[in-house]
Amino acid sequence: MSRKATELGALAVGRLREPGLHAVGGVSGLYLQVSAKGARSWILRAMVGKKRRDMGLGGFPDVPLAAAREKAREARAKIDQGIDPILDRERALSGLRAEQAKSMSFEAACHALIDDKSDGWRNAKHRAQWTASLETYAFPFIGKVLVSDVGQAQVLAVLRPIWKEKTETASRVRSRMEQVLDWAKVQGLRDGENPARWRGHLDKLLSAPKKIARVTHHRALAIDAMPAFMEALSHRQGCAARALEFVTLTAARSGEVRGALWSEMDLDGAVWTIPAERMKAHKEHRVPLSPQALQLLKQMPRIEGNELVFPAPRGGMLSDMTLSAVMRRMEVDAVPHGMRSTFRDWTAERTSYPREVAEMALAHTIGNAVEAAYRRGDLFMKRAEMMNDWAVFLEKALKTQS
Repeated sequence: MSRKATELGALAVGRLREPGLHAVGGVSGLYLQVSAKGARSWILRAMVGKKRRDMGLGGFPDVPLAAAREKAREARAKIDQGIDPILDRERALSGLRAEQAKSMSFEAACHALIDDKSDGWRNAKHRAQWTASLETYAFPFIGKVLVSDVGQAQVLAVLRPIWKEKTETASRVRSRMEQVLDWAKVQGLRDGENPARWRGHLDKLLSAPKKIARVTHHRALAIDAMPAFMEALSHRQGCAARALEFVTLTAARSGEVRGALWSEMDLDGAVWTIPAERMKAHKEHRVPLSPQALQLLKQMPRIEGNELVFPAPRGGMLSDMTLSAVMRRMEVDAVPHGMRSTFRDWTAERTSYPREVAEMALAHTIGNAVEAAYRRGDLFMKRAEMMNDWAVFLEKALKTQS
């Protein structure tokens, strides 16, 4: 039978300095361990099952003698119950670490999702738009809330103040919140249904965006107003006026025309090829050039060292406001983008060209996924015929007015 250790008092324990294990009594197997460098800590040596285990109980004097004995008694009580106190403590620590790992705020989750997803976003502005919208509308309400605790009440607190007045923005914020919460669930940071989902949830609590959003159309000229407009525009001097003419003749977006380069123009083949990186849909777009559009290009001076077809006076790219200013000076109640709307009205009301031909001329994305999957060509020949007819219509209408 092993000899029972003498029970030492706090003063005697404080004097133990010799390196090694010192039995302090009071609880079987309790030792003060002194390292070669003089550091002191508590060790409980006990048989757990058929294995001898050394369990650390903390450093001395941070853990005083009385506390060390109490910890040792608790550990031995667990051993008597068939529990390994070391494994039990490791499980508790593991659970604590897991809970701490799940303690991510909604704001932190947003930034983490943006970091994960932004490399796949084609438009660099997308990241800034995501961040700005969430910082402005969501973070003030739920930014500091744990992502695991975001529920219906928190989502509605963000959306209700802006749902009617800023419906389009609110709809984007809702969608982004839904994606953040989905991301958090996949990461194991939350459980249950997504409180920001629309179908079958928020659609029962909020009005449908389409029913309350105010649709703002680009101001456009009526078809029959085009002759007087084109005549007045032809008398305007300057690169901006010519760019506006080209916008009208090609039905292209203002930004596509303002950024047009001579290297994109094939005057012999009568085609303007806009690279994917300059297109809204990020897909290369070929624009058939009518004789009138070609004539306009041939009259444009080429500036050495400047590839822009329609450069600003100082050599850079024209701004959209510059083209709008031309229309304001002409006292026309329309905007450059409205020329596309007028062209679309003309194709629908004055021609028999199929809808898909007009939509492809405008470089609109095909909404139907099945149709988009089977559409391989760009209907270039049909579009060329249509753009020639559009230019002839403008000319004939102009002559009719003169």
